[in-house]
Amino acid sequence: MFEYLSSIDPRSLVAALAAGIGLVLYSVLASMDERAALRASLRELDDYELENVRDQELLAPIQERILGPVVETLTKIGGRLNPPAYVESVRKRHVQAGINSPDKVERFLAFRIMGFVFIPVWLIIIMIWNPLGVGGIKLWAMAGLGVMIGALGPTSSLNKKVDARQNSIRRALPDVMDLLVISVEAGLGFEQALDRVINNVPGELSDEFARVLGESRAGSGRADALRAMEERCGTPEVRSFVLAMIQADTFGVSIGRILRAQADELRIKRRQRAQEQAMKAPVKMMIPMVFCIFPALFVVVLGPAIISITENF
Repeated sequence: MFEYLSSIDPRSLVAALAAGIGLVLYSVLASMDERAALRASLRELDDYELENVRDQELLAPIQERILGPVVETLTKIGGRLNPPAYVESVRKRHVQAGINSPDKVERFLAFRIMGFVFIPVWLIIIMIWNPLGVGGIKLWAMAGLGVMIGALGPTSSLNKKVDARQNSIRRALPDVMDLLVISVEAGLGFEQALDRVINNVPGELSDEFARVLGESRAGSGRADALRAMEERCGTPEVRSFVLAMIQADTFGVSIGRILRAQADELRIKRRQRAQEQAMKAPVKMMIPMVFCIFPALFVVVLGPAIISITENF
């Protein structure tokens, strides 16, 4: 038997083992895929019920079964370690980002705790184990990058979502204000004008106006609904619009006149903001020019002269 095994080509043996392992993995993954498709189909049935508790638990996605307990434990730890004022500020930032689910706030706190746990692990791996074998400035740069990602990663991601939503609202507000002015001056009321905006201009701002209308129809006052919208948006332009509308309701000023003044002011601010961005462009272009374009230009222009000088002297 040993003679037979020794006569077999090692490459054919490795190929056979790889083929066997591939067939086993394929069968396991196919069965898992079939079970996942079956569970997904069962989850779509509203009236489907299982008597077995284990089968009921297996209907949940695998991400929830594996990550759910971990996230729940980290959420409890984050609730104890983070002060209530910080948790409230995080919840406010989630609302400004358009995220209204309390679970997202708890997951953010859990990921923040995971980030701080990741920092010492990363430092141990990089500084002590050093699997990449780097040293000097590269080692310290990688360590600092890991610390920054662990400490500022979740907060930076949330801030980017807030900034993106605020920029979307800021860009849409002048056009929405023009449509409101046209609708009100055509004879529509403020609520009907908001309905016209919601139907014709989809976006983050229209969603906020729809929520304002919903709160007003549910019994809340217009001033309270507008103040809540201003807190959810968090932009100076929306704050100015809300204050103008509240003053118009308080003092009985014509809404059409207030809206036209707000539309003119927003157009001026939009033009000034565009001019500001245009003035910043040359300063921002200096960085790629100095570090990317100028070195290549110097090599092309001064390279032949330096070569000829070195050959002559």
